[in-house]
Amino acid sequence: MRNLVTFLLLVLVFSHALTMTMGYRDEDEDEDWKPEREWEREREREERGGEEEEDERSGRGEEKFLLQDAKRVVKTEAGDVRVITSVGGRIVDRPMHIGFVSMEPKSLFIPQYIDSNLILFVRRGEARVGCIYKDDLVEKTLKVGDVFRIPAGSVFYLVNTGEGQKLHIICSIDPSESLGLRAFQSFFIGGGSYPTSILAGFGHETLSNAFNVSSDEVEDILNRQQDGPIVYISDSHAPSMWSKFLQLKEQERLQHLKRMVEFQQEPQEQEQKTWSWRKLLNSVFGAEDRKDTRATRRSPDAYNIYKRRPDFKNNYGWSVALDGSDYKPLKHSGIGVYLVNLTAGSMMAPHVNPTATEYGVVLRGSGRIQIVYPNGSSALDAKVKEGDVFWVPRYFAFCQIASRTGSFEFFGFTTSARKNRPQFLVGASSLLRTLPNPELAASFGVSEDRIRNFTDAQSEAVILPTAAAAPPDKTDKYEKKIAAKFEKLPNMVRNFGNDMIMGFD
Repeated sequence: MRNLVTFLLLVLVFSHALTMTMGYRDEDEDEDWKPEREWEREREREERGGEEEEDERSGRGEEKFLLQDAKRVVKTEAGDVRVITSVGGRIVDRPMHIGFVSMEPKSLFIPQYIDSNLILFVRRGEARVGCIYKDDLVEKTLKVGDVFRIPAGSVFYLVNTGEGQKLHIICSIDPSESLGLRAFQSFFIGGGSYPTSILAGFGHETLSNAFNVSSDEVEDILNRQQDGPIVYISDSHAPSMWSKFLQLKEQERLQHLKRMVEFQQEPQEQEQKTWSWRKLLNSVFGAEDRKDTRATRRSPDAYNIYKRRPDFKNNYGWSVALDGSDYKPLKHSGIGVYLVNLTAGSMMAPHVNPTATEYGVVLRGSGRIQIVYPNGSSALDAKVKEGDVFWVPRYFAFCQIASRTGSFEFFGFTTSARKNRPQFLVGASSLLRTLPNPELAASFGVSEDRIRNFTDAQSEAVILPTAAAAPPDKTDKYEKKIAAKFEKLPNMVRNFGNDMIMGFD
């Protein structure tokens, strides 16, 4: 009897624990986006036979697939940085944030390193990027269309070299190596009261001894800069420190950065090093040490995506995709890059990315993005314009449609540096053309002749003409309004108008 009571108590405790566990799991799932919940809601809506949830469901789709919450993380007179963070949940195979850097003419994004890999894409303007590559300073000139990688932990700086032109850069921010504190974490080499240099975390006595200078000199240097992470370097705006820094020769800038980085990374070894704070001050503010003439190591160049021959091109548009075999630095990041241009009224045929999630930024024009859930229901059908950001999960079917008003161009990143090989569902190169007709016909419940005629009707591939599917522009709306009013006129007046039109023809 005692054993039976003990057994029943154990069952009761186990059942209670299981109930609590299921309860906590449900609460956790409510915080993440689960597409299966969307499918369940869709089935419930269909069973009710109503469409009262259509607007609500569409709104949720736009919130998930259109990334609209751009947060400004840097704002100064000389420029700003905005970041759109990746959505959470199990549907994201690899999180990626999208950054937008805007810099005024003759401005500098001061030396720093961050805890994430960056892929830069120059949208407008020209830039000079300097970064540490295998212990040497490498500087590259970047122009419109250039793609360039900055590894996590690598010190770099950006200069807007365009004459009288703003610099606009779009970048992917890969947080796979990040500290997880936020979208990304900057560690500023230079700085003062704003931003604060990483050197400021060490005591003044420590810095004074390590660099062999007085505490007053340390305090003066570490409190001078207060204009923010992006500063002017023109004579009328710039702090003299950054102006003189950029006037130094390449090897001298290298030594300047290495001294600071080496100190903060290995402070216990600095007493054995030959660098001194006074030599640093002399190189930046005074006499220039020109003895170091080592040649910089060969580093990867930028890759201009606009100069690449399109992977696909027809009368309705073209597309380019870069992977690790085209540009080796992408292989190290595991990120791909693509660019698509659709002519007015054309469509990137419905397709699936089997190996990567896709993030896109509209560069020019407007159009529509349509994404489909695995159960065949619409996940997103939304109009997008220049500056909008969207993403498409791996395996989800989708298409892009250009409006009739002009070309539609979008650029983006994929979460794989391998060849993506998208699987097209419609067109001359589609999966439906490849599958055997008997099995395909049986799956749709029609005859082989009918399915063959259906799949062979489209003679174009990849990018298709589809003016009827494109959203009408404002001119079409005005024409419809005029036609409607014209039809309401008395017959005599309307006939007179038609006669006048025929006379002009």
